[in-house]
Amino acid sequence: MSRPRSLVALSALVSGTLVLSGCGLMQQLGDDAAEPTDDNPVENEDLAQVGHDPLVREARLFVDTGQDARIEVAIEALERTDEYSVLYLDFTFLDQLTGTNDNLSSPPRLMDPVSGRVYEPLIDPVTEEGYGSVPSRDGYFPIYENAPNKWRFYYPPIPRHVTHMTFTGYGVGAMTGVPVTDVDAFREPDVPNVLDYDDNNPPPPGTEVTYELAEPGPEAEPQVVSLESFVDSTVASTTRDGDSETVALHSDVTFDVDESTLTDDAEEIVLQASQTIESNIDPDNPEVTVIGHTDSTGSDSYNMTLSEERAETVRDLLEDELGSDYTFDVEGRASEDPVAEEGGSDNDEAAARNRRVEFSYQVDVEAEGESGEGLDAASRNVAPPATFREEDGEIVASEEYDDVQLDVYPLVRDGAYIVTTVSLTNTTDDPIELDMSGDDATPDGGPDTFSEGTLGGFQLVEPDNDLVRYVAQLKYDVDGEDQYAGFAEEVHALQAGEDYRVMAIFPAPAQEVDNLTLNAGPFGEIEDVPIEN
Repeated sequence: MSRPRSLVALSALVSGTLVLSGCGLMQQLGDDAAEPTDDNPVENEDLAQVGHDPLVREARLFVDTGQDARIEVAIEALERTDEYSVLYLDFTFLDQLTGTNDNLSSPPRLMDPVSGRVYEPLIDPVTEEGYGSVPSRDGYFPIYENAPNKWRFYYPPIPRHVTHMTFTGYGVGAMTGVPVTDVDAFREPDVPNVLDYDDNNPPPPGTEVTYELAEPGPEAEPQVVSLESFVDSTVASTTRDGDSETVALHSDVTFDVDESTLTDDAEEIVLQASQTIESNIDPDNPEVTVIGHTDSTGSDSYNMTLSEERAETVRDLLEDELGSDYTFDVEGRASEDPVAEEGGSDNDEAAARNRRVEFSYQVDVEAEGESGEGLDAASRNVAPPATFREEDGEIVASEEYDDVQLDVYPLVRDGAYIVTTVSLTNTTDDPIELDMSGDDATPDGGPDTFSEGTLGGFQLVEPDNDLVRYVAQLKYDVDGEDQYAGFAEEVHALQAGEDYRVMAIFPAPAQEVDNLTLNAGPFGEIEDVPIEN
């Protein structure tokens, strides 16, 4: 799968270093998502206005030359007006680099952990360069060891009721609990001093390196991407994409072969589905779409008829339970929209997953708390945003695969999501290209979309009910087609003896769940990973 163009541009954001004897350079930042609208005032104005000391984390940055350097990222502030949001960030290299280096780590993103909206830096659609701090030499930022780069990034406006965001990028994992401050105007730009230094005259350690500023104009293109998440069970699965929720009832559980009449056990499942709709649907938009699907076996006409009849059966029972306050649209799609690829070694499992009846509706993504009774796979569990953590905590488990050690840290509940952080350490004397796409990485018949990315083979499993939670994905519209990118740090060559922090986001379980099993792809199954609130 090709990566979305916007991601390629953003990856270059902190790119390269033109470095001789320690000086370096890094490149600039850089499409169709609607700007969020927000009519709600800040409910806790004091919370949004409180200042804070810089939020600081250390990490290791992947670079293309293999000189993967230790860095320090310090967030000074995140400010917003009605027009933009601005992140003030200090970026310090703790190791010396030589030559020209391109950054390979993930770009700087902001996530609202309650709604799942992900904000990407504003870019100029013509030049595809980002707004904010301007590179000083041929599109690169000079980097000097232990001299903080004072960077400013522009983002779309964050809704007024949001008080805290989560920052990801540059290999720092997830910096949760970043407070949003309301301002009338952004800070005056620093006086640029970057051209005062060069390889022969580097800044003394601790000197702040400042840049010229490019402020966004009306041509700036905001990009706000919704996370798409997936929760699976033996009877149903739930996909959430922004404010849209789709629940798929597995037909092998609800119908006999070639039948469109519900089994006795299936009627109870559909009744639970009606409770899910009542609990989760946006009361201002009580419309439900019911769609039947089949696998690819059989003729198109037969499959179309069967898919329509099954959808009508589910619709009729939902309508009986929910009453006249809801409207229903029904259609059959036969085998047109598979969620798993048939024809492989796991054909039976993939075909079974494709046989399903889906119902979809709009939800209120800003609502906090837990949804009521209904299907376990469709329970939406929302806590407050997590507080900031300078460290990931104590290692709770370790496994080894192909000379790479995996260390697992406690899970962190952050709004409607679980932050999963692991570190990977190369235990050899040579670089390792870690292959995490083995046969054990993805369950048989698993959905293709949610197996993308470095940690796409990872899942979180609830030990008491076997609910499986997959890595949330960023969904982009690229020339009218959906493309996905894992919301996790991509892993490149692991340098000898070095450790790397890797983060992924999963949909959160209910509040009473205090530990989960981590299916860590080729590293195997790790039980009893605790959740911190």
